[in-house]
Amino acid sequence: MRSRTVFAAAHVVADPRADTGPAGPDGPAAVDWDTTLAFRHHLWSHGLGVAEAMDTAQRGAGLDWGAAAELIRRSAAEARTVGGLLACGAGTDQLPAHGASLADIRDAYEEQLGTVEAAGARPVLMASRQLAAAATGPEDYREIYGHLLRQTTRPAILHWLGPMFDPALAGYWGGADPDAATETLLAIVADHPGKVDGVKISLLDPAREVRLRRRLPPAVRCYTGDDFHYPELIAGDGHGFSDALLGVFDPLAPLAAAAVRRLDTGDAAGIRAALDPTVALARHLFAPPTRHYKTGVVLLAWLAGHQAHFTMVGGLQSARSLPHLRRAHELADALGLFPDPDLAAHRMRTLLTVYGAEDT
Repeated sequence: MRSRTVFAAAHVVADPRADTGPAGPDGPAAVDWDTTLAFRHHLWSHGLGVAEAMDTAQRGAGLDWGAAAELIRRSAAEARTVGGLLACGAGTDQLPAHGASLADIRDAYEEQLGTVEAAGARPVLMASRQLAAAATGPEDYREIYGHLLRQTTRPAILHWLGPMFDPALAGYWGGADPDAATETLLAIVADHPGKVDGVKISLLDPAREVRLRRRLPPAVRCYTGDDFHYPELIAGDGHGFSDALLGVFDPLAPLAAAAVRRLDTGDAAGIRAALDPTVALARHLFAPPTRHYKTGVVLLAWLAGHQAHFTMVGGLQSARSLPHLRRAHELADALGLFPDPDLAAHRMRTLLTVYGAEDT
């Protein structure tokens, strides 16, 4: 793809045979590594980049830092075999949820950033729950992010994840006013020329995203993380466009890749024609509580035949209702997302039958 840089934030596949269970939001994770990595190859085969160890991979929701670090190392090794584009999340989730000092947070970020860079991946500086809790104002964010950006060996992506995805991130960048938060973020970018590849914004507010991207320096990308308005944001306007780092591109990979390639041929209208019909599914998957979108993503991967089961790290396959999951199947089937629609239908019937809900 030449016209846009596009990452799909990829999910992890749990190991259903492991003798483990939910142990809190940051409990130990049992991962089926072979199937997880095969899914990354699926994304790369369509020409998409992989955003690894992000919230789609259940960071902070079942995937602990030890498993995330292993995921980063394994995915980086696989990316090298195919020349796949890879960006990996660095955060602070090895710390306890409460009580971390700013020094603790800086050190935790450094540890994870070192793991990402040692793997040879592009770093994504993820929003930190611990920093949101400990920071007293914008200057704490400028100090922490400045410290990290001064030592990166390759330009990083800064991640602004809104509270609809994680309530613990309310007030990120030092205050409740999103206009003031935008100014803090832009100041961090301006303070470190050449150190920021892009800003990934996940606020589900397209007007705010457009205003932000128009103020970014020319060499800094705006990666949309808006799983509701991505067609218009990627298509762009007369003043610019957004690149993409999206969880919804995990299930939409074939359609998303084909749509973005239309831009490579100058077919600006074609991307809207291709992506607009997918928005109903995206809005369904990301319906409140938005943070549970991952359940629908994993369901669709199972129905599409990318994995043999519908089991999630931390038991989060139970985070959505059966009617919600059934509607996800219907919307995805209408888009032609399933290589084998009969298999998808059989698996959906089996799931409903197991729970005694085949008539819902």
